[in-house]
Amino acid sequence: MKSHAKPFLKWAGSKKQLVKEIINRVPYKKEEKFTFIEPFLGSGAVLFEMIKNFPNMNQVIINDINSELISTYIEIRDNVHEVIRKLQEKADTYFSFSTEDEKKEYYYQQRKLFNKRNTSKADHAALFIFLNKTCFNGLYRVNKKNEFNVPMGKYKNPLICDDENLKLVSDVLKKVIFLNGDFEK
Repeated sequence: MKSHAKPFLKWAGSKKQLVKEIINRVPYKKEEKFTFIEPFLGSGAVLFEMIKNFPNMNQVIINDINSELISTYIEIRDNVHEVIRKLQEKADTYFSFSTEDEKKEYYYQQRKLFNKRNTSKADHAALFIFLNKTCFNGLYRVNKKNEFNVPMGKYKNPLICDDENLKLVSDVLKKVIFLNGDFEK
């Protein structure tokens, strides 16, 4: 059983490799109260380590310019059981296919559905996570029409729905303030 929340997404430019160095440079002691601001959320690698290592923070404020990312975090915070249900359905369907061509067809159907942006918030968050876990290198890229256009990755057995971790993530996000905009603001 996991004891603390960890990133649930792969993310290009993740600070995962730098987390220990970042934590070591925080100018506060574990028991001190302070406000933590993360201007570039991404996978949340720094966020989750800060919450684990500094449990007495007064306030946690996170930001990212990617509104799809922020909406997914908020939906996990507010509606994790429905996100898990929808995501598990997608994972079960994906793994029910016996050929790579069938999986690929399903991936592109889900990508098309995501780009319509007309599903429930929980389903849209599940689509976001599903695409992240099955696309090429966890990239998030959109074209001029704001359509997600990353091709399918070549993973044998991706962990699409880690329900235990998503529940831990939901719990720690209860005390987080979300912003969605340019870091300079």
